[in-house]
Amino acid sequence: MLEPSLGKLAQKCIVLASGSPRRQHLLNLIGLNFKVIPSNFEENLDKKLFKSPSDYVKETAKQKAKSVAKKLLENGTPVDLVIGADTVVVLGDQILEKPNDERHAVQMLSSLSARSHYVCSGITLITDVKEENMNIVQFHEKTEVIMGELSQEVIEAYVKTGEPMDKAGSYPL
Repeated sequence: MLEPSLGKLAQKCIVLASGSPRRQHLLNLIGLNFKVIPSNFEENLDKKLFKSPSDYVKETAKQKAKSVAKKLLENGTPVDLVIGADTVVVLGDQILEKPNDERHAVQMLSSLSARSHYVCSGITLITDVKEENMNIVQFHEKTEVIMGELSQEVIEAYVKTGEPMDKAGSYPL
């Protein structure tokens, strides 16, 4: 789908508003050249103000991208595209983000074990960063995940590796 556009995109200044190694890897896989400028947006939006988890992740992704775009605009740094993203895990009506600590990670994984849940990602693309009225495009993806049963021993051993600490729902997808 992107193949016809990759030549044009190679000539553009693209910024990923995230320090996530997984997001960087995905952009590398599709052959994009980009700079990484992590957003300083504090992820503290009130989840209760949003109709759905998809609205919540889209708004968080937008705020991350806008924070980086505004910084670049203020510095006079030319950029063609800023990409922002956010991902959460949704279990019932509960939105799970990154765990606060190891105990929280164990609690999350225990609640997800042997259950169906959703992973929801929001993406924001900002172009025309040369102006205050930036062009903003947003979309989201929602994927059902059915997790196998995990023993308490497996969960605790996994959490001790430190891997779950920077991942929504305490696991990578």
